[in-house]
Amino acid sequence: MSGAALSARQAGWRAGQGNTILHPVSFDLAAGKVLGLAGANGAGKSTLLRLLYRFHRPSTGAIFLDGQDIWKMSARSTAKKVAAVLQEQPTDFALTVREIVALGRRPHGTGFAGNGSDDFEITEGALDRMGLLPLAARSFGTLSGGERQRVMVARALAQEPELLILDEPTNHLDIRHQLEIVALISSLNITIVTSLHDLNLAGRVCDRVLLLHKGAAVAFGEPEDVLTPDHIEKAYSVQARLEQLAPSEQAHLTFHL
Repeated sequence: MSGAALSARQAGWRAGQGNTILHPVSFDLAAGKVLGLAGANGAGKSTLLRLLYRFHRPSTGAIFLDGQDIWKMSARSTAKKVAAVLQEQPTDFALTVREIVALGRRPHGTGFAGNGSDDFEITEGALDRMGLLPLAARSFGTLSGGERQRVMVARALAQEPELLILDEPTNHLDIRHQLEIVALISSLNITIVTSLHDLNLAGRVCDRVLLLHKGAAVAFGEPEDVLTPDHIEKAYSVQARLEQLAPSEQAHLTFHL
């Protein structure tokens, strides 16, 4: 897998003729880098993600992947390049875990369950990477929330995207699997955009952070330049203190009202 350069140019969205949900925002993300979206509930993170994976067409501006407007690409071409793992997960699929993960091969035109040998190897590799081989024959609907989350990440990996969208990827996961997701994000050589509530996690795994407040950008840039006490107070209405953890001297944020 390899990454694609991602750009937003004054991309905004409003629901019909109603209120603006996301004010125009612009950014550039180099191929293979990780962008974290941060902000309080209702800040516009999920709306921006929906623009990036072509669920919503921007009301203003455009989204570009390797310089091409994603709405001028065919749906199939976009599906080959962009995979999304969302918080909303189906729970009533009468499919096995292996069948769900194999669905990641569909944009490549290779059948429902990955009939080719390459498809099988890619599907098995994604299952293995997410520690799901012991669950491969289980019905998806019988899994816990955390297990379903890992299955959906595996399906996205089987898609072999150039841009991976992750909406709160550590939700529902226990500590071990949270750490595995963090390690996965750090190891993939693809472009990733992820929404995160944990600002310390964002500071560790993201190359760039876009901080949003009430649908507008507060700051964009490297984590140490964006996740400052002043920016955090503006975005979250809380006081933040930046500390250094001994002995690593790693930056760590603490919060209080």
